[in-house]
Amino acid sequence: VFVTGGGCSGFQYGFTFDEIQNEDDTVMQKNGVTLLIDPMSYQYLVGAEIDYTEGLEGAQFVIKNPNATSTCGCGSSFNV
Repeated sequence: VFVTGGGCSGFQYGFTFDEIQNEDDTVMQKNGVTLLIDPMSYQYLVGAEIDYTEGLEGAQFVIKNPNATSTCGCGSSFNV
């Protein structure tokens, strides 16, 4: 998981599959899933919860981030 500049609120979340773990990545494991977070993104994700949901709109990751001071209407971007 990573954070980049963009979206209507300033920052946006991104997900990608990665085969290589950098030595400065933070590694989190839960329920058989390994998550890598780069150091720049980690500062924006401390304390955040990542969930996976399936519904009428399809499947998606949902991030509940206590560091976000505001989010856009669709929830894909945020501001701190």
